[in-house]
Amino acid sequence: VQLVESGGGLVQAGVSLRLSCAASGRTLPTYAMGWFRQVPGKERDIVAAISWSGVRTFYINSVKGRFTISRDNAKNMVYLQMNSLKPEDTAVYYCAVARVPGPDVLATRRNVYDYWGQGTQVTVSS
Repeated sequence: VQLVESGGGLVQAGVSLRLSCAASGRTLPTYAMGWFRQVPGKERDIVAAISWSGVRTFYINSVKGRFTISRDNAKNMVYLQMNSLKPEDTAVYYCAVARVPGPDVLATRRNVYDYWGQGTQVTVSS
């Protein structure tokens, strides 16, 4: 499975960005998807996750109410709508795929994700 992120950039605080992730290659029967972010010197941490069905989602507290994860299985795409961006959102953002046993299963731990994109930089200036 190959994942390609896009949509990052340099923006001012308060504006919005929409990240996209395109999946291609091997077809998985059901898979959860997630967005992670990483800053230099720190671990890659989860930001949001979504089940195969899209019914279940997860967000870390710091982005709740500002970020929205969504997916389009017909297009093999996952999105992260980021509103009211803050300087502390600055990071490289990665999308990832986790094989899961059912359509409503979430994956929130980094070590269960099997495939990763190359990342896209998001920089928010104050």
